[in-house]
Amino acid sequence: MIVITGATGNLGQHVIAELLETVAASNIIAAVRNPAKAASLAAKGVQVRQADYNSAASLDAAFQGASKILLISSSEVGLRIAQHQNVVDAAKRAGVQLLAYTSVLHADTSPLGLAVEHVATEAAIRASGLPFSLLRNGWYLENHTEHLAPVLEHGVVLGAAQEGRFSSASRADYAAAAAAVLTASAPQAVYELAGDTSFTLADYAAEVARQSGKVIVYKDLPEADYKAALVGVGVPEGFAAMLADSDAGAAKGGLHDAGKQLSGLIGRPTTSLADAVKATLGKQA
Repeated sequence: MIVITGATGNLGQHVIAELLETVAASNIIAAVRNPAKAASLAAKGVQVRQADYNSAASLDAAFQGASKILLISSSEVGLRIAQHQNVVDAAKRAGVQLLAYTSVLHADTSPLGLAVEHVATEAAIRASGLPFSLLRNGWYLENHTEHLAPVLEHGVVLGAAQEGRFSSASRADYAAAAAAVLTASAPQAVYELAGDTSFTLADYAAEVARQSGKVIVYKDLPEADYKAALVGVGVPEGFAAMLADSDAGAAKGGLHDAGKQLSGLIGRPTTSLADAVKATLGKQA
């Protein structure tokens, strides 16, 4: 039995789709806060169980009979340490054979503020004594391309990453890696996962310009100014601060990796920036 937490989220859905290629649906448990949102998974034969990172009892029930668990990090930044500890504790009570966790690239040395909660979770997992795999994911290509509409409208990519390089890959790439680890006979303890090629935000702007035929430029801002610009267009202040901090971390090399461990794990090249932009523009056409 393989449990995927956060199974109705963007990454979780991709992971389950990958697992269904090789694992019987009845051996997959989708642990979700709201089972009503998992009707499509249930229709495929996936077991859907209610689970809340804040409720130990719900986690115990969801993990019953589990042999492996993928803890997809909570979306509630600032609350993750306690929430993830609850999952780790429940996994230990369940006596699972593997606890995998979606961390962040080079978590132990990362300059990103996001890394703090990931490092704490990694420590909790190590302290549990359970066999584990840390899937240290780099940036998602979707973090860039999901915001193409305002870029096309205003002709500018805003950021605070300077010349920092992003070794980004698609959610589907990271999901394929998670599925590979969950079905491996002897997975590694730590994986540094990132795209095969890297790019700056100026490169990203140039690629959007090339494919759209519009004039698109990158405007680099101080971190505080970038945060203010995000807040000015309606991004919640806490999320805006996280995005600006992440760009500042990228400027220090925090989202770059040239090891190609991700493509090695999934057995194919990772999704390119050009293909990601092409797919997004196609949806908007």
